[in-house]
Amino acid sequence: MTERTTKKDADTSALPPLVVADGPGSEKGPGSSAGRAASWWRRRRDDRPAGGARKPPWTLAMLGIALLIGMHFIAPLSGGVYAFTDWDGFNTAKFVGWDNFREIMDSEVQRGALLHTFVLAGSYLVLVNVVGLVLALALNRTLKSRNFLRMVFFAPAVLSPLAVSYIWQYMFTYDGAINRMLGGIGLGGLRHEWLGDPSTAIWCVLVVMVWQHAGQAMIIYLAGLQGVADELEEAAVIDGARLWMRLRRITLPLLAPAFTIVSTLMLISGLRVFDQVFALTNGGPVYSTETLATQVYQQTFVEGRFGFGASIAMVMTVLISVLGIANMMYQRSRERRL
Repeated sequence: MTERTTKKDADTSALPPLVVADGPGSEKGPGSSAGRAASWWRRRRDDRPAGGARKPPWTLAMLGIALLIGMHFIAPLSGGVYAFTDWDGFNTAKFVGWDNFREIMDSEVQRGALLHTFVLAGSYLVLVNVVGLVLALALNRTLKSRNFLRMVFFAPAVLSPLAVSYIWQYMFTYDGAINRMLGGIGLGGLRHEWLGDPSTAIWCVLVVMVWQHAGQAMIIYLAGLQGVADELEEAAVIDGARLWMRLRRITLPLLAPAFTIVSTLMLISGLRVFDQVFALTNGGPVYSTETLATQVYQQTFVEGRFGFGASIAMVMTVLISVLGIANMMYQRSRERRL
């Protein structure tokens, strides 16, 4: 008897509670305050997502968006106000309007820095894409050592730019590894003071930039090559298409999204180059390797012209934003045409 009663109680306890319909004269009827509260709670419970999880309040999302805007937009814009002032970092800033920007256009050093920035960014963009694509195509084959070679070529990308540049600085000296190698193979007449010559210093900076970041472009292109189906290559081979035709008609069009990513990243990196120039030449010799980024540092922290340095930084920011967005839009439209 006891066992049957206990089992019956256990079975009924697992059932949902009965809801007794409220009569018209009941205190908990539909029109009463208690009835309205119970009805609201049932609707609130039924609107919850599966699993009982509650939706996060919009206030938290708005707080995160506000913090993001504050960190990425409001702070740089408020700092940009000093671009229109003559400020030494200590005394009261004096508003000078567009005088700082006129000085940038009138100064031969600043115009040279702008030109060197464009030369480095353009050359760097082309060479990194070419070298990275060649490495990706070569290491996408079934080589036994391909994983090791990928690691070797990608390793410079994770190293400190300053450390890499100081190593290359030693190699570029007159008694460095490059001139010793030229002398060892019988080309001693080509020995040169590479970083001390204004005609070769900027190209030495370019070599270091390409050497360090070609592996990064290679990894992105390798990821894009994983999406190229082997069946397309095999069908093209059966149809008699040669290697160049397969590369041009199949591989490169399918790599268009990867090319968009690489070109945008490398363009931005080239326009804001600082570490390699600072470590290799410090803007010399005779201002032949000055860039906008090095001029920001020189004018702000060396010469104490914080207002003028902020104006150069604003010019660099506008150039990076406009060229980066324009390049991405052009590449996206090119993807759709392909």
